[in-house]
Amino acid sequence: MAAAGAASANAAETTQTLQLPTLTADLSTQVAQSAEATQQAAANYQLQAERDTAAANAAKQAKADLAVAKKKAEAKKKAQEAARKDAAARAASRSSERTTLASTATTSASTSTSSSTATGSAAAVVSFVKAQIGKSYVLGATGPSAYDCSGLVGAAFKQVGISLPRVSQDQSTAGTQVSLSNLQAGDILYWGSAGSAYHVAVYVGDGMFVGAQNPSTGIVERPLSYDMPTGAVRVL
Repeated sequence: MAAAGAASANAAETTQTLQLPTLTADLSTQVAQSAEATQQAAANYQLQAERDTAAANAAKQAKADLAVAKKKAEAKKKAQEAARKDAAARAASRSSERTTLASTATTSASTSTSSSTATGSAAAVVSFVKAQIGKSYVLGATGPSAYDCSGLVGAAFKQVGISLPRVSQDQSTAGTQVSLSNLQAGDILYWGSAGSAYHVAVYVGDGMFVGAQNPSTGIVERPLSYDMPTGAVRVL
């Protein structure tokens, strides 16, 4: 009996000794899994935090970009409005100036006999340009079948022995500057500034001028009010 009891005790002890490593291994696995899960959760939290930070920065940058875009749009709108007002003011000023000049020139033409009657060389110049009415406008042409504006003026004065510069810019300073209120037949009219004129014609008296206007109209006679010149020079 004693021997049997001892054997049972040894068997029980042996059984307990064999189970301990199994429990230890399971516990180690659980600890390792728990640590891995904790590490993964920490990584997920960090990743989410980075995403949240990136989203917040992106939203902040987008807000800043939108503010800059709005400021640029407002500045552009103000600049366009200022340009529009300036253009309108310039147009109104030019219109007022043309009206004043036309009124002055018309009054002068109706009250001054010297502006209506051409004599001598001036009469020859007037006669020549009137004889060219109806001919074609061709850029660079100097006659006899076609002219451009300065070509016509130059050809007219050539008839009386006067050689003028070839282009409008130089013809606008070829003589003595005279006011539009004191025009005489044979005066050279110009459009634009003296020395940088873009068009010239010949005043023929009675508030009229003859010029090679453009390819559509050719050489025509028009009243000053049709297209008020900027100034005039007197060569004769």
